[in-house]
Amino acid sequence: MPTPDTSQEPDRTPARRVSVDPQGPVLVEGPVEIVLGDGTVARSDRFTVAVCTCRRSRTYPWCDTSHRRRERTAPTTDDRNS
Repeated sequence: MPTPDTSQEPDRTPARRVSVDPQGPVLVEGPVEIVLGDGTVARSDRFTVAVCTCRRSRTYPWCDTSHRRRERTAPTTDDRNS
């Protein structure tokens, strides 16, 4: 029986896992490098990285949970002024 030719097998480098949450960020197993539209590179060596998809984050491209709805609370009355 002939030996299979392994020279044309695809690279077996472990794949990165990416989790997509329709209501939140994209989670990517790190380390991660992201090339932004202007060519700059953002890098994170964290185990898992949350990448912003809503562009509301103040730390873009990293998610800071700005996508979550903010609930307004009713103003409290200040009893000290009475």
